[in-house]
Amino acid sequence: MTISYDEIVPWGRNYDEYCRMFALSPEDLKKRILGCGDGPASFNSVANAAGGRVVSVDPLYGFSREQIEQRIKETWENVIQQTRRNQDRFKWDQFSSVDELGSVRMSAMQEFLASYNEGKAEGKYVDGALPSIDFPDDSFDLALSSHFLFLYSGNLPFDFHVAAITEMLRVAPEVRIFPLVDVNADRSPYVQDIAAHFSGLGLAVEIRRVDYEFQIGGNEMMVLSGNNGE
Repeated sequence: MTISYDEIVPWGRNYDEYCRMFALSPEDLKKRILGCGDGPASFNSVANAAGGRVVSVDPLYGFSREQIEQRIKETWENVIQQTRRNQDRFKWDQFSSVDELGSVRMSAMQEFLASYNEGKAEGKYVDGALPSIDFPDDSFDLALSSHFLFLYSGNLPFDFHVAAITEMLRVAPEVRIFPLVDVNADRSPYVQDIAAHFSGLGLAVEIRRVDYEFQIGGNEMMVLSGNNGE
């Protein structure tokens, strides 16, 4: 059995997971960080409450808090049931069961929802979508893509990945993307060609192992740094 989503689903990870997925050091957390496609994750809320400078951009933020909450409810059962049917694609050392996973994810999303209205008013949640986001060049020090690029290789073509990463590099000198596997925990077919493409433009491209693995084999991020090749 395989996992399949017709569209990008709102599914939020928490602050600790972000720090581990992206190997964020204390120095990294002091930087101006842009989360691209963060959805209902709690990283923005927790990081900013601790004095961070995090902005998240996602088309989800074009909707009201109530609409987002309803969207989460509509997709919740589908995500949980697909995970339950495909448990062999995941490592169950940090979560004891699908039910615990669901509880942790919902807690992160509730934390996001609690921060949403104030955060949006303060410009911390910005309505926008890759591959074209409305920020000036070099607005941030670090841009992150969590569970969007590469994960949705079946939904987003190679050219979209190139355009999206190019745009992230326009607004930040360093980009980190996690994970490098798709929704079925298979390595994205785009990883090698993306690395070759941006290496060919003179950027440094590194595949780095991280201290986080929920999808089996999903314990690496891609780090790109340098100019945007133009």
